[in-house]
Amino acid sequence: MSQEKLGDAVGLTFQQIQKYERGANRIGASRLYMFSRILDVPVAYFFEELPSQIRSHEGQMEIGLSDQPQEALERDPMARRETLELVRAYYAVGNPKVRRRIVDLVRSLGGDEEE
Repeated sequence: MSQEKLGDAVGLTFQQIQKYERGANRIGASRLYMFSRILDVPVAYFFEELPSQIRSHEGQMEIGLSDQPQEALERDPMARRETLELVRAYYAVGNPKVRRRIVDLVRSLGGDEEE
């Protein structure tokens, strides 16, 4: 199946499908499920080539932002999904003065307010 046909089937452009395929954009669980249904493969098919170090000792998949083991991701707050979401939301604010206020607010909430 072509990227264009797959994109049409899920309501995306072929460019978006290319970004998913290259790993430039993440694929949400629901979209991954849709892909598996359309391509008639189990969801596990998409994880077959993952390095073994990101599998837990119980054989369950642990998905992170990198190929690091889950313990390393938990120790590094910069590798967490919520950090990425926060940074994206921050840069979506167009006004630099408002962004500065956001930084000040977050610092005050964290107890690290600069005077």
